[in-house]
Amino acid sequence: MAIPEPFGPRLRAMRVARGLSLSEFARRTFYSKGHVSRIETGVARPSVEFAQRCDAELAADGALAALVRTTTASPAAVAEDDNDDGMWIMTMSPDGSSFVPLGRRELLVGGALLVSGLAVTRPVAPAGEVHLGHHTAMLAGAREIGQTAHPQAVLPIVVGQAQSLRLLAEHSRGADARAVAALSSRTAEFAGWMAQEAGDERMAMWWTQRAVRAAEAAGDTHTATYALVRQALITMYNGDHQRTIALAKQAQSVPGTPSRILGLAAQREAQGHALAGDHTECMRALDRARANLEAAGDSGDGPVIGTSHVPDPVAAATGWCLYDLGRPAAAAAVLDRELVRIAPGSARARARFGVRQALAHAAAGDIERACALAGEMLGHAALVNSATIRTDLNRLAATLRRSPKHPDVVALGPSLAAALHPGEPSAHLA
Repeated sequence: MAIPEPFGPRLRAMRVARGLSLSEFARRTFYSKGHVSRIETGVARPSVEFAQRCDAELAADGALAALVRTTTASPAAVAEDDNDDGMWIMTMSPDGSSFVPLGRRELLVGGALLVSGLAVTRPVAPAGEVHLGHHTAMLAGAREIGQTAHPQAVLPIVVGQAQSLRLLAEHSRGADARAVAALSSRTAEFAGWMAQEAGDERMAMWWTQRAVRAAEAAGDTHTATYALVRQALITMYNGDHQRTIALAKQAQSVPGTPSRILGLAAQREAQGHALAGDHTECMRALDRARANLEAAGDSGDGPVIGTSHVPDPVAAATGWCLYDLGRPAAAAAVLDRELVRIAPGSARARARFGVRQALAHAAAGDIERACALAGEMLGHAALVNSATIRTDLNRLAATLRRSPKHPDVVALGPSLAAALHPGEPSAHLA
């Protein structure tokens, strides 16, 4: 990939205009003088993280990051009837390590008979308060299991419940049918999140769309709005700030949207602005997020939409955004305060923000603290085996490689390599 020609000269011009020597600028950004020099002369390619640090130091409002940012294509929307049966049927992978969906063309005779036999199953008792209470408790239990287990281990549980609700819906009428559809929607939405955590964005999109269709059957127009927020999460992890912002704004423009969904959408918009390096718009969106989430309170009406394991999601998101805005020291200070508030048993939430906390400290030059935090978090990361958390683990590994001889980096190397490549033999951080 070609080095973006304008970056080096533009960085040097902006640095000189601010009266900063090469040595002083390197010290402020926590990069070596030689590394900055190689980038300014075009010998080395700048990373997005490097450009974000430069943007923050030079008050460039994301102009430098825009020169080097690359995005991964987000999955296209899946047609409603695309591979419908395949997402319902799951089988053990050949090595026995996880459950995977079978595609329509891959269905074995038994699987095909199972799908076709759904229509001739013996009549099911209609939904009632007891049935729905059990299913609500099952979903809550699956969400708790999802905090401490691989997503591949959680998906079969959730898919099984979704299948049960699908069958129950066929034999329900009136208020019962709407209640089943509403719970089906929440179950499908959670399945989509677990699919994304497992690294399957296409399956994540399929389940998100399934959640929308179930919500519409329940007369719920709000889940379709929340689906935009979920899609924005996928584009955010792909580094696509434009689509992330657009999807989040679209969600906020729907009339009658509940305050909680508005708050979650504004929070996602803030993360998109952070990727773009726009500090002002990021902070404005975070203010809207806090106002809406505080207005929403805790309705206690069924499974909560969005995270339920982070006490102050806006504060945690602020720390997240500050790192992407090239302000790692400020991000570390915020995340230091917020991580201790997340319950020890919420392994997925602790790993998500804890790894970013370590990353912020590493980018701010505190290698010893970063390695100590990472050492505490790697066990959580291995426990939940999250594809999205590994995104930040890869960034952390790249940052620590700038200090290859630091004793704490050397000591952490095998554990970090094992977390980045689960199932493979341990190797030192290369």
